[in-house]
This record gives sequence, structure tokens and C-alpha cells, in this order.
Amino acid sequence: MFKRRIKKSWLISAGHAIYPPGGWARALHYMKHRMHRLPDSPERIARGVFAGAFTVFTPFYGLHFLTAFLITKAMRGNLLAALTATFIGNPLTYFPIGVVALKTGHLMLGTEYAPGDERSLLAKFNGAGQDLWHNFFAIFTDSTANWDNLTAFWHDVFFPYLVGGIVPGVILGMISYYFSLPVIRAYQKRRRNKLRVKLAELQRIATVKADGAREDG
Repeated sequence: MFKRRIKKSWLISAGHAIYPPGGWARALHYMKHRMHRLPDSPERIARGVFAGAFTVFTPFYGLHFLTAFLITKAMRGNLLAALTATFIGNPLTYFPIGVVALKTGHLMLGTEYAPGDERSLLAKFNGAGQDLWHNFFAIFTDSTANWDNLTAFWHDVFFPYLVGGIVPGVILGMISYYFSLPVIRAYQKRRRNKLRVKLAELQRIATVKADGAREDG
């Protein structure tokens, strides 16, 4: 009943992931509006925002929702807030996030980050994917599993990314938490006041109608 009559093509969906309809400003405003209206305490919502913001600095691409869910459950935060906050990570921000995490990780591990090597970062991702694909079929064939690309990917990309994402992830999470907490508190207080005024007005109207009915009687 509520499905689209004409389904969006994968190309249009990919384009909307990079640039949402109405622009990123409208998308961020919508996310902020949804965050404010969540039916939970400001503290739990803010903890969910922390979890979602921290998650975007983890290398678990494709599993960010699951990662945010696990972190949020551990922190007793709001799940919807966490899932919404993961959209901080998007096609426009993943590259700078990855560079920061990798540089920080290599610095902490005492290794070198050299994206200009003969094997580029993209090549290492592709190599790891090829090894995974090849090794999967090697289970059912006589082919020999090859772990060279996966080993290089682990040492050069994944593990440094995992370690290096902790510090900027915590920093972003703390900024998001302390920024969102007073905003959510103020919004919920203002909303309660509006509901209180509206309820008082409805009671006043009901009283006036009741008095009028008694006078007519």
C-alpha cells in the first residue's frame, strides 16, 4: 500500500546516498528533528548519539548498525539515536575519517602510513576482497587458499584503522554527547511546556462549554 509505484534504480539510490534529495542540510535538519522527538530521557538519547558517532570511526563497514547496536546496549543508550548518528559516516565523510583513523593508528603502533606506496589503499581493499572470494571457492575446489593480500590488509589497513579510530571516535562521541544533551533537554522542556499550555487551553474550552450548557439548561 505504501510502496513506491516506480522503484528507484540502483544508480539513483547510489546518487541519493552521496547527495540526498533536498541536499545534506535538509537531511541533517530532518535527522536533528527526529532525534529531538525520540521518546526517551535526554541522557539515554545522548548516550546513543555517542555510540553512533563513535561507530563511524570503526573499520566495520557494512556493520555499523550492528556495531552501534552493541555499543548502545552496553552503554544503555537509545538505539534509534545511535542508528541515526551513524549517518555522520557517509560517502562524503568516510575518506577523511579513514585517513584520520589510519594516520592515528600507525602513529600509535609506531608504523608508517604511506598511501603513496606502489600498492594503494584501494588496491589493498581490492586484494583483500579477491583473497576472500578465492579462499571461499578454495573450500569446494582443489585451489590453494592465498592469504597474502589479507595479511597485508590486516597489518597495513584494518588493525591500524581499528586502533587509530578509538581516539578520534571517543573525541567525536564526547563532543556529540555534550552538544546534544543540553539541546535535547531544552527541546523536551519546550515541548512539555507547549503541551501543558495546549492542555490548559483545552480544559478552559471544555469548562466554558460546560458552563454554557448549564446556563442553557
